[in-house]
Amino acid sequence: MKNFIQRAITGLIFVAVLIGCMIGGPLSFGLLFCIISALATAEFCNLMNQQEGVRLNRNICVLGSVSLFLCFFYYGMNPAQTGIFIPYLIIIIYLMISELYLKKENPLNSWAYAMFSQLYVGLPFALLNVLAFHSNGWESASQYQFILPLSIFIFNWVNDSGAYCTGVLFGKHPLFKRVSPKKSWEGSIGGATLCIAASFALAHFFPIMSTAAWVGMSLVVVVFGTWGDLTESLMKRHLGIKDSGNLLPGHGGALDRFDSTIMAVPAAVVYLYFITLF
Repeated sequence: MKNFIQRAITGLIFVAVLIGCMIGGPLSFGLLFCIISALATAEFCNLMNQQEGVRLNRNICVLGSVSLFLCFFYYGMNPAQTGIFIPYLIIIIYLMISELYLKKENPLNSWAYAMFSQLYVGLPFALLNVLAFHSNGWESASQYQFILPLSIFIFNWVNDSGAYCTGVLFGKHPLFKRVSPKKSWEGSIGGATLCIAASFALAHFFPIMSTAAWVGMSLVVVVFGTWGDLTESLMKRHLGIKDSGNLLPGHGGALDRFDSTIMAVPAAVVYLYFITLF
């Protein structure tokens, strides 16, 4: 009971802060996800540094992720300023060249995991800006809209809740037994059904896209969010750990809370780009 209360309180605070900062405007949105990106990247580096022959420069990787987020954030408000990406490129170049002077036994591991920290953690959070500053045309995107990035989290929360409840009641067929034995096909179908219902509600209150486009968005988040969850589960199984960290009492680390988001955000960006072509 104590653990349930702890999880409930932490979850409510987490959701309130997330929604509040996203609705609050571009500055609170940017500040929140700069912090989250930094925490998630630091957590990733801590996990990878437990591997034999790996020693990441955590501070530089964190700086890279935050810089990438700020580049996309500034570019979202000022699309003509492409030079804003130069500082991030300098950081990437530094990560490559620095291995020449550190004399590590296996620099390839450090290169690989450092770049993966940017691809797996930094880039998805940075791409939230593409959703936040998305408008009718990608080239003219300059006005902040909270609903598209927030919808990713809404669909993930609805999917997780629906999948859990449906899976407990009706789950019989494992979805991916090797990685996550408790997930079931029945749960996934239940979560997807609730997400489609949520997409109709979003289409009603936020008619920035057609109902069909909102339904498509919900299904993209369900599919790729589930893959994101499974991907992180596979990583944790390989590392032999239950949680990626202890940042949120009762909920694990930052990567545990944003595992679905990490895969769903790039997929949503691709989806929105695709439907704007037609």
